[in-house]
Amino acid sequence: MIMVKKPVALITGSGRGIGRGIALELASSGFDIAGVDVVFEPENKKTGLFEVKEQAGKLGADFLPLRGDIAALSDHERILGEALNHFGRIDLLVNNAGVAPLVRQDLLETTAESFDRVFGVNARGAFFFTQRVARQMIRQVGESPGPKPAIVFISSISAVVSSPARAEYCISKAALSMTATLFADRLAEHGINVFEIRPGIIETDMTAPVRKKYDQLIAEGLVPQKRWGYPEDVGKAVAALARGFFPFSTGLVIEVSGGMNIRRL
Repeated sequence: MIMVKKPVALITGSGRGIGRGIALELASSGFDIAGVDVVFEPENKKTGLFEVKEQAGKLGADFLPLRGDIAALSDHERILGEALNHFGRIDLLVNNAGVAPLVRQDLLETTAESFDRVFGVNARGAFFFTQRVARQMIRQVGESPGPKPAIVFISSISAVVSSPARAEYCISKAALSMTATLFADRLAEHGINVFEIRPGIIETDMTAPVRKKYDQLIAEGLVPQKRWGYPEDVGKAVAALARGFFPFSTGLVIEVSGGMNIRRL
């Protein structure tokens, strides 16, 4: 009997929120997963990577928890090496790790420290981690004629929507959006498709501090579908891309925002 290996997804920031939602949807779609997070608590089975590992296992996935800070470029080689040692290949990279400003404040008061922290994870770290993984994917393409790997960037509607109270976040997501475009262009010749997903208002730990604000805005019609988005909404979009349903659409941007992309009067 010939054993067919399952495809492998490497997901950054997969211990909670959107990353968790993506991991579980991909587990349901037949992927094994290398999950990366800066918080690494093997004894904690209620939240974090090891809770996700348990839930993914129930869905039939082999989930490898990996400690790593995407902002620390020195972590990148180890993260990828541990994933390859365990699985042997990477078929899908999901760049999801991201942080918000510790304090929302007017852009005229934005500090260099906050800017560097947010940009270091959301843009700089994602760029250089993708660079390293892309080189591995190119080697894989050269070694086997099977399905081509793919890359998905999780940006935000903040890449194109102004929020002056968190300028550094918006700028970092705009940079990440262009990063997705650049890699889509560069990797097309290798048959490696690259996509961008822009979540809207998603119910996560990151948005918890502004829950009341967005409850009111959603009730007033900011989101045409009149509800919060959930991590699984983003996960389903990633899963659709991962299944290869868009083979001739590299560079595609999908907004998961309940219709906030619709221009309305």
